[in-house]
Amino acid sequence: MKRITASLLVCGLLAVGMAQGAEILVTSNIATSTTWTADNTYNLQNQIYVLPGATLTIEPGTIIASTPTTNGAGSLAVCRGGKIYAVGTALKPIIFTSKNDDFKTWRPVCNEWGNLTIMGRAMISNTNILSQQSCPLGSNVSPMEGLVEEFPGDTRVLYGGNDDNDDSGSLMYVSIRYGGRVVGLANELNGLSLGGVGRETDIAYLEIMNNVDDGIEIWGGTVNLKYVSIWNVGDDYFDLDQGWRGKAQFGLVVQGYSADAAQGSGVCDHCFEMDGAENSDAQPVTTANIYNFTAIGQPLAGRAGTAWRGNARVQFHNSIFMELGTNLVRFDNASDNDNGYAYNGTLTWAETWTTPYSEAWNKSNPKTGGHPNVSCASEADLQAMYQAQTSGKLAEINYCVFYNNLNSGAYSNSNGYNYVAGLSGSNCVGNIFATQSPIRALVRGADVTAGGKTLKPVVFIDPRAVNDALTAAPAAPADGFFTPVTYRGAFSAYDNWLVGWTAAYQYGMTGLQGDVTGDDQVNLDDISVLSENWLLSL
Repeated sequence: MKRITASLLVCGLLAVGMAQGAEILVTSNIATSTTWTADNTYNLQNQIYVLPGATLTIEPGTIIASTPTTNGAGSLAVCRGGKIYAVGTALKPIIFTSKNDDFKTWRPVCNEWGNLTIMGRAMISNTNILSQQSCPLGSNVSPMEGLVEEFPGDTRVLYGGNDDNDDSGSLMYVSIRYGGRVVGLANELNGLSLGGVGRETDIAYLEIMNNVDDGIEIWGGTVNLKYVSIWNVGDDYFDLDQGWRGKAQFGLVVQGYSADAAQGSGVCDHCFEMDGAENSDAQPVTTANIYNFTAIGQPLAGRAGTAWRGNARVQFHNSIFMELGTNLVRFDNASDNDNGYAYNGTLTWAETWTTPYSEAWNKSNPKTGGHPNVSCASEADLQAMYQAQTSGKLAEINYCVFYNNLNSGAYSNSNGYNYVAGLSGSNCVGNIFATQSPIRALVRGADVTAGGKTLKPVVFIDPRAVNDALTAAPAAPADGFFTPVTYRGAFSAYDNWLVGWTAAYQYGMTGLQGDVTGDDQVNLDDISVLSENWLLSL
């Protein structure tokens, strides 16, 4: 077959999908159901809310491009009881960005507009607010970080409730770029903020490219996420708080920077930062299950692959952690207003790694289901509250690949506590310390100094699995959400799901660079398969 560059076809089709008409200045909250169409662009002029009872539908191929400001004024937030249906396709993604985005060239900037925030009615734990409960009664609510009350008692900024099955809509093939807003110290807008979002909400094929603060931050709730890509954000990449009890699969983290600013406000921090619950003994507590992520760190500037705080309980399976700046596992214990592991008779750090997942609702266990702060809930209620984990220990890192983590302390925390990654670790199951790269290609550019740190920016990756990433691992459970694959990391040997719809692809930072049909050549057979898939997605 004649060799051909498939990416040329993608570019041509994508350009057609981006033809735009009039610019619509969005100045008012969305109080009745509204549709934004692909023949216009939409410019957010201030903080826009989708109010309770209203639904915002965004057509495939629609661009929301806001005017750059010094404080990211244009922003979109979906209130509790409101919904958003932003469902693009691989050919026609929905793009939230600034008007300075030329859709061709990556820029080291952020804070040019606000963000996308979704607030739901699922359970959260935030006892740092007067009258909030440590017991899981479903009565807790909290104001969203980065949003500001316009008047006393402004309920538009609140998230949380008692409905873990809450439905806030759907996001699919959505790219969010160059966002953020700094309201004050430790009060910034993330790329995507999810507060108390329920499991009936659908999120898949979601990209964050550049942001002043975290990439995706989740406060409580039960929302699940699939196919997420987070590049060059200024703080943590996947940040969990206040009792998130969800699942995630197929995620890419590429650490870098979005501005010449301090670490945490422009320069990368942790790949995963996990807080269990405010005040540590509150319920619900973060208890999550993560499969098939590829985390690419910053070897000189990045911090931990995983940072653990406040009784967080998270399982990592079938993932890749490579070129981390410091530890694979960082035991932060008490920070961000919590009191750390073992507070008020809860599980110690060591016990979290050795306690079976099912103890989360065991009423005879005084440290979990029998703890005073869950005594008001029945065992059946607790089991319904903790559905994400279905096997193993409350905290574990198993069947993962570790590559080129050269910091002298990369494995010291995990080895020292004898839990996770070391060859002598008692909970080390199926992990591989690789000597060859587990992805096809990783190209770094010239060193950059930002925030006083030396960074080695990733300028191109082909993230598909090779070498030890193809060593079979136990598949994720076939539970209707997880896809039961046996490779490690976010990508199979043949499918780069970033192609066509992401900023990373548009900016030339990733590409097909291989085949779809599996004959190790890019040829007309691959074009036929890709074209058929794109036509079906329209």
